[in-house]
Amino acid sequence: MRVLVVEDERRMAETLRRGLTAEGLTIDVVHDGVEGLWAATENGYDVIVLDIMLPRLNGYDVVRRLREGRVWTPVLMLTAKDGEYDQADAFDLGADDYLTKPFSFVVLLARLRALVRRAPAERPAVLTVGDLTLDPAKRRVVRAGRDIALTPREYSLLEFLMRRAGDVVTKAEILRGVWDTNYDGDDNVIEVYIGYLRRKIDQPFGRRTIHTLRGMGYRLAE
Repeated sequence: MRVLVVEDERRMAETLRRGLTAEGLTIDVVHDGVEGLWAATENGYDVIVLDIMLPRLNGYDVVRRLREGRVWTPVLMLTAKDGEYDQADAFDLGADDYLTKPFSFVVLLARLRALVRRAPAERPAVLTVGDLTLDPAKRRVVRAGRDIALTPREYSLLEFLMRRAGDVVTKAEILRGVWDTNYDGDDNVIEVYIGYLRRKIDQPFGRRTIHTLRGMGYRLAE
């Protein structure tokens, strides 16, 4: 899952980045409304966490402009304001959920997952390809009844591939979906992590789930 966090309070933004990254999510952070609007428009995110009180452009205006531009990425508004009219304004402008600071990180994570499942594209609660399953809510990967332990990056890569099961995905698409926008290293890192995944989800089970299409990319299928 790729998440954009738009939060001007640096300590809060870093707390969110660390906590969500530890859960296997891919996080981009920006600190004002103009940057947030640009990032949300130019990049593909599964969900956006958007503060209301932002410099340069407030969260209300950001979500309004996104919806006017037909960007339908789910938006969770995050704010210190707790008035019912504030919540109504957020929903009227196109927000999908609303959470007041201080908040429970567990609740935030659950709401983000719920928003992703309700997005226009088909997003089942548990991803399944053959006898391989990935449960985003429990962050659990199982094959043939056996739990598979993955690092956060391996998990994020597998989730990305399973959400696109059957499709050919390029290295550029994988970098955008799994690595953050600040990554400027060699894209061969993808081959390395594909190898890690194969050794964990395929080889011990005598399967061949991740296919390499030379010159094109990768496809996950039975």
